[in-house]
Amino acid sequence: MDARQFPSLLLAAPHRWLRETLLQVLQAWPGGVTTADNHDALLVAAKAGTDIVVLTPFAFGMHGADLLREVHRVAPRVRMVALIPDDDGDYRLAALRGGADAVVYESQADVDLLPTLQTVTRAEASRQLRRRSSRARWVKEERPMDNPNPIAELLTERHVSRRSFIKWSAALGGAAALAGGGLKFGLEPLKSTGAAPAAVAGTGEWITAACWHNCGGHRCLLKAYVVDGVVQRVKTDDTHPDSVDFPQNRACARGRSQRQQVFGPDRLKYPMVRKHWAPGGGDKSLRGRDEWVRISWDEALNILASEIKRVKDTYGNESIMVTGGDITRALTLYGGYTTTWGTTSWGTWFYTGPKTGLGDGLYATSHNDRMDLRNSQLVVMWGANPAWSSQGNPTYFYQAAKAAGAKFIFIDPFYNDSAMILADEWIPIRPATDHALALGIAHTLITEDNPKTNPLIDWDFLNRCTVGFDKDHMPAGADSKENFRDYVLGTQDGQAKTAEWAAEICGVHPDRIRALAREIAQTRRVALLTGWAPARVNNADAWPQMFMTLGCMTGHIGQPGRMTGVSCWEKSANGGPDLVAAGGSGVAGVGDNPIKTVVNNNELWDAVLTGQYTAGYKSVKPINIQMLYHGMGSALNQKVGLVKGIEAHRKVEFVVSQTHFLTTNAKYSDLVLPVTTQWEREGYVKGNREVLMWARQITPPLYEAQDDMWVVREVATRLGLDVAKVDPLPLKQQVFNQIAGAKVAKVDGSGQEPLVTISEADMAAMGVTGKPQQGRISLAQFRDQGIYQVQRRPGDRLGYIAFEAFRKDPEANKLKTDSGKLEIHCKSIAEFVKNSGFDEVRPIPTYNKATEGYEDTFTDWAHKIKGGFPLQLYTIHYRRRTHSVFDNLPWLREAFPQEFIMNPVDAEARGLKTGDIVRITSRHGSVMRPVWVTERMMPGVVTLGEGAWSQIDETTGICQAGATNTLNGAIATGQGHQGWNSCNVQVEKYDGTLEPDATWPQRIVFPGASNHV
Repeated sequence: MDARQFPSLLLAAPHRWLRETLLQVLQAWPGGVTTADNHDALLVAAKAGTDIVVLTPFAFGMHGADLLREVHRVAPRVRMVALIPDDDGDYRLAALRGGADAVVYESQADVDLLPTLQTVTRAEASRQLRRRSSRARWVKEERPMDNPNPIAELLTERHVSRRSFIKWSAALGGAAALAGGGLKFGLEPLKSTGAAPAAVAGTGEWITAACWHNCGGHRCLLKAYVVDGVVQRVKTDDTHPDSVDFPQNRACARGRSQRQQVFGPDRLKYPMVRKHWAPGGGDKSLRGRDEWVRISWDEALNILASEIKRVKDTYGNESIMVTGGDITRALTLYGGYTTTWGTTSWGTWFYTGPKTGLGDGLYATSHNDRMDLRNSQLVVMWGANPAWSSQGNPTYFYQAAKAAGAKFIFIDPFYNDSAMILADEWIPIRPATDHALALGIAHTLITEDNPKTNPLIDWDFLNRCTVGFDKDHMPAGADSKENFRDYVLGTQDGQAKTAEWAAEICGVHPDRIRALAREIAQTRRVALLTGWAPARVNNADAWPQMFMTLGCMTGHIGQPGRMTGVSCWEKSANGGPDLVAAGGSGVAGVGDNPIKTVVNNNELWDAVLTGQYTAGYKSVKPINIQMLYHGMGSALNQKVGLVKGIEAHRKVEFVVSQTHFLTTNAKYSDLVLPVTTQWEREGYVKGNREVLMWARQITPPLYEAQDDMWVVREVATRLGLDVAKVDPLPLKQQVFNQIAGAKVAKVDGSGQEPLVTISEADMAAMGVTGKPQQGRISLAQFRDQGIYQVQRRPGDRLGYIAFEAFRKDPEANKLKTDSGKLEIHCKSIAEFVKNSGFDEVRPIPTYNKATEGYEDTFTDWAHKIKGGFPLQLYTIHYRRRTHSVFDNLPWLREAFPQEFIMNPVDAEARGLKTGDIVRITSRHGSVMRPVWVTERMMPGVVTLGEGAWSQIDETTGICQAGATNTLNGAIATGQGHQGWNSCNVQVEKYDGTLEPDATWPQRIVFPGASNHV
């Protein structure tokens, strides 16, 4: 069958990423492929004449079976292959009932589509043979029915080298081989004779692949099917049957798109330097818009080492600012460097939580484990959205609690996706006002409590386990007037913190505040759970202390079903120490950094621009930063004050980035060094409370990428340092040490035991050194499975109740606080904030108005006259990214657009509707985005997902990508945390156009592949 006689295809899919992927799969289809991206185009093309229609019937906004019938009505003779979502059979049945000749799951289309078309083609060929009179010529020329695989015969004439694979594999999602019926299309050895290679069945292996990003989720299992170093498919956990007690660790959309990231066409391929750079900076104003020049690794490393030496000799070590990475090991031995301080994700929980005794929510958790969560009768989710910010199993754990009978109340400005599946009630609240609401609840508890007739307060717990609630329970040496009860009642300041007072600030009706207080107090088993988000607010230093105080007042601490604290990130819905954990890497430190200068994150860019920083209480010191070294992370994009950050990057004399892509850091650098991903390295060991995973190398380093530590070692050599101190252990040995040192809880809960059995032969095979040991599983088992999971069951001995022993006997089980108790009056946090140098707070959890909070949307608070920035913006963890990671992937961009969310009341006042392009302006910068108008957002509040890669229009100064730190100003308050969720903005319709960012060109500096690939 020649190409002219081969069946023609119509590919109909509204989603561009899937359409483009399948076009890559079908690029060699001899009969030609046309496309349709909407309903009308599909029907017109089908009616015009095509042999086979490949379509996604359930993606056109109507029932898939109806669409298939409609296609058959306009084209009765057409054959149809339906691409359907993975499901339990409902989509498949509907597609077949609608008239599909075959169905293929979308997630497997890269592998299964061509084999399916092969079968349909045979049927089509038979149909055409019956219709045509020239049957003899067909058989003579091609004999299609005698050829067991006619498509393979045609496609394998197009060899694909590993070099070209890298170029197009990102579009296929890394799927190079299309298996099924003996069909192979992908990587083939080139023959010197020039003859077409035969299709060879590769021997593949499912390998546990690192999903290494700081996602806030549960560190899920990801496996890659690898043939000859090429990732063909990915999957998630199927190592055991799924159940609520022993759940699989399933990866999210971001993890499953990992192969598009690793093999993406925008991977940095070679070291490169800015065209107009010269020692000392060259034309520094061109950073961010200059051209790039490819250079060799020797050139790059020589430039880097010479610039480190030049800056040190000219300005001193303090002038070298490092924002992260292994380069600190070398620089410590070379005289030191300046770094930053201040929390990011934690907000004020990092310092306030431990100092008051409750914990920060990660290193020290104060909520019970997931099994005990099912004992709760009421779960209050305060500023948390695990469905987006803690993907993986946490939402599943909450669903188990709901199935067990718990009522869920969500307190959040947005009726988020977690609330949609869990909430029995949603209480909208203005951002940065959570403390006011909590005080209104506390006032209700105090004024309505009667120990005999209406007990609302757990006085036994307060009296035995806390200090500072009232004047009779103050810590030694404290002023008795500085107690929490009198503050709430307004005894000293004359302002009682009533529900009415709180309602004016937080937006929750006074009656609802009182009802909430009573419900929390009168329900026996309550889980008071919050995320870190409400603490990412300017002046929120006392919020964790206030949240703890509510738990103390109601006694929801230290008993089954009763808990108070942070439930997010790796410990979301599952508090307690790890039941299985890796050992240490064995890498010794290199000593203390000789430079003691540390600059707060909020002052980093100002320190560059003004030459001074806050060094402590009433202490401002000079500094001269002339070099920015980005060894990891995305400081420019992800720290507050992005506009000033760009200005700072254009002021210093040298900027270098080690990275995978042309990130915002790299874009504004002078020298960019391509480094490997975890898939290209020796291994990676990580897990969650009940799981430990051993991810192995998936593919050799791509292009000219090198490991980060290789870069550091080479720089150290050029600086004359002792490389053995800088890099004392190979990564392979480090990984082995973590595995050998892994411990798992004993089944009876009596302690821990080694996880892995290791023999001399195991170590010889790995090429590492160590000692033989006996463990629970063999090294081979751990290597092959890539995961060990502790099997939980109700009533096992592995449960965790936070503060259980402390509650029973606080004197015998003292906490690590000054008083040994939970501190409602906490002198140490007040001193810490004072010594940070920005402002001061009282030792009790008083309400401190947030800078750029709700009150600052008014020019006249007393008369409620709005100012120039009348809306409150808070920033959310968004589905398509892990902070800024993954934002460069077109597939995820299309699946999860960077939408700006606002309420219809605010939209109507500005003449806006969903889909309009809007300009969002704060006191610090402007961005533009399409708007999504929804009643799920409370009036007066707007939100935008954090982490978009900045794309500043140099003419207008507007960030077209919607990078939220363009809007967030660098405001240093309290303990030096970053206040992303207190920002004031104005919104207006933008008259220009803005193409969807999924269609934007990727940042591909040097297209094509190198000789190394």
